Amino acid sequence: MTPAVSIIIPTFRRPDRAVDAARSALAQVCEATFEVVLVDNDPAGSALAQLRAMADARITVIHEPHAGVANARNAGLRAARGDMIAFLDDDEIAPEAWLAELLRVQRAHSADAVFGPVRTRLASPARDHAAFFDAFFARDPGHAEGPIKLFYGCGCSLIRRAALPSAEPFSAARNEIGGEDDLLFQVIEASGARFAWAPKAWVWETPEQSRVTLAYTLRRAFAYGQGPATKAWTGPKRDLRGIAFWMSVGLAQTAVYGAAAFGSFLGKTPRRAFAYRKCVEGLGKLLWFPIIKPRFYGAAILPKPRPALP
Repeated sequence: MTPAVSIIIPTFRRPDRAVDAARSALAQVCEATFEVVLVDNDPAGSALAQLRAMADARITVIHEPHAGVANARNAGLRAARGDMIAFLDDDEIAPEAWLAELLRVQRAHSADAVFGPVRTRLASPARDHAAFFDAFFARDPGHAEGPIKLFYGCGCSLIRRAALPSAEPFSAARNEIGGEDDLLFQVIEASGARFAWAPKAWVWETPEQSRVTLAYTLRRAFAYGQGPATKAWTGPKRDLRGIAFWMSVGLAQTAVYGAAAFGSFLGKTPRRAFAYRKCVEGLGKLLWFPIIKPRFYGAAILPKPRPALP
């Protein structure tokens, strides 16, 4: 029987996390038939043995050896058979009603893409800035159920396959910098796609401990800040006025929150990390240029080969 929904879980060198995410996907209580497509995006295939050991007829395991977040998502789509595509990140755990809620909201509002909240669950208590890290990795803008005029990332989402512009819709240009999902949703938004929010379709996210640091989160915050101007640059029609507007906002944000960040740093205030984030996001809006985009994925984080000895 062809499944109605394909749940795609890409993974990169986190086999234990991917197994946990897959188990939560398999445990969904849902009237629709579904499959789980696991994509090992490590060139070495480091997760394949563990993923293939999950003996379940609903699982398909594939290896996409060309590292890159867009490559992994496109590979999952090539293997998927469902008319509806759900994405779950390998550091996310879905409660058993997650998929049913996404589907219910999609049907109720005739949506092309549905997004749900992400709740942070740290692997161990943060010594400093716990409230900041909890908020940083979460996603819950507080929308009521129903249509929304904006979009979010692929993790914890459901997409109608028919709404996708091509069989491999994620841009390989975003393999290392991310934002491949933003670019896709920007394209389908321009074609008239409808987005919806499903507040009860939430997942837990447990970020890697190496990411629960100010260095990592502020680097990500800089990339997030680059988003609006990047969207204006890469849209179907380049929006130079929009870029100028966001750079102006970034300049003001950097000035205001830069002063706040400096003062909170001197005073060691408990919520100083929130001011740091606002300041760095302002810098991202101002310095949005593609050449200085941080690289978080794919080949950018693979070990560099050592030069051969003479």
